[in-house]
Amino acid sequence: MSTVVAVGAQWGDEGKGKVVDWLASRADFIVRFHGGNNAGHTLVVNGEKTVLHVVPSGVLHEGTQNLIGPGVVVDPAILLSELNALRERGILRDATRVRVSGRAHVIMEWHQRIDRARERKRGDAAIGTTGRGIGPTYEDKAARRGLRVADLLDPARLQAQIDELVELKNFELVEYFKEEPLDGDAIYAQAVKWGAELAPYIDHTTRVLDQALCAGRNVLFEGAQGTFLDIDHGTYPYVTSSNCVAGAVCTGAGVGPTRIQRVLGITKAYLTRVGSGPFPTEEKGAVGEDLRKRGAEFGATTGRPRRCGWLDVVMLREAVIVNGLTSLVVNKLDVLSGFAEIPVAVGYKINGKEVRDFPMTLDEIAQAEPIYEMQPGWSENISGARKFEDLPQTAQRYIARIEEWVGIPVDVISVGPGRDETIVRSDPFRAR
Repeated sequence: MSTVVAVGAQWGDEGKGKVVDWLASRADFIVRFHGGNNAGHTLVVNGEKTVLHVVPSGVLHEGTQNLIGPGVVVDPAILLSELNALRERGILRDATRVRVSGRAHVIMEWHQRIDRARERKRGDAAIGTTGRGIGPTYEDKAARRGLRVADLLDPARLQAQIDELVELKNFELVEYFKEEPLDGDAIYAQAVKWGAELAPYIDHTTRVLDQALCAGRNVLFEGAQGTFLDIDHGTYPYVTSSNCVAGAVCTGAGVGPTRIQRVLGITKAYLTRVGSGPFPTEEKGAVGEDLRKRGAEFGATTGRPRRCGWLDVVMLREAVIVNGLTSLVVNKLDVLSGFAEIPVAVGYKINGKEVRDFPMTLDEIAQAEPIYEMQPGWSENISGARKFEDLPQTAQRYIARIEEWVGIPVDVISVGPGRDETIVRSDPFRAR
């Protein structure tokens, strides 16, 4: 048995989809353990792009088992759309290859409408949510009034649950937000239909996972978003509504911490962010636009242009601590080709004081001025490199400095969007 957790080490959008797709060729089971369809993973295989929001990225590999754990919040319409598209393309011929936990909570129409209404009301102070209803769904989960996937299989009981919740949500929508009321009958009919369509995929995924681990199978845990969008450890309140760090695997998938062997942190060679919130190394002018164009930095879920800036190793060191990272993947190294010099933030100056640790409060992060160490760039096109030695000396040095700054090795380097455009220095599924 070998277990690997793959988590984002920045603000999400680190290229986890490609990494998970690549790792899936070495895994038997791929497990999604938190978040919802506010995250999107983009995969490019043989020139064909696939964007997945709920189904684990490993589904593109025939023979893998893909589990959606109880810590995920599920929009049945999005999940069914993805499953149908995968079936039509001949990728998902066997429904048993995707299992969704009956304990996962369901995103309902009221969650989406309340999410969007709140953002509109906040105006310029909007958090920048995707409007997909993720936060309100986790709120209902914590308030112990949410609907779970298994509830969709019991139409008689579901009717009473929906009636009660529609009454509650209509009060908020109509009286506070001055919006149109929900149609409870239509919502109920849709939920029953969802239950019938999802029934072949619903399972007790925690038991499926335990059986896989006991049988000595390779298991990959696929994170969504990134460390600094974690509700406890991120740049709160500009965060998502779930725990994104590696420790969330235990609760979100239903697996004990003693069964986790390696934790792989995924970072870009630079840094991006979608939505609002502080970003110390952001480049707001022509350089930022250049990075955006080079890296095709637009959100997989929303299409929003990503804010772009330079690598921040203060953040990376924090990610190593809170996740217990054992090694790194550095994505999009090829995007930096052509820069004569590459700035890297190795510390901050806050109120005239130099700091090397990631600040605790939002105000401190917002005031942080990056202290840059300049690294020599390279001009060569590196997309054809398949060994570390194929990289220009300055690109090799850039990777070596990252290792020195954060104290863990870089196991994998991505030099292009394709599955094969990857340099593997050490297989994460094999102990060093």
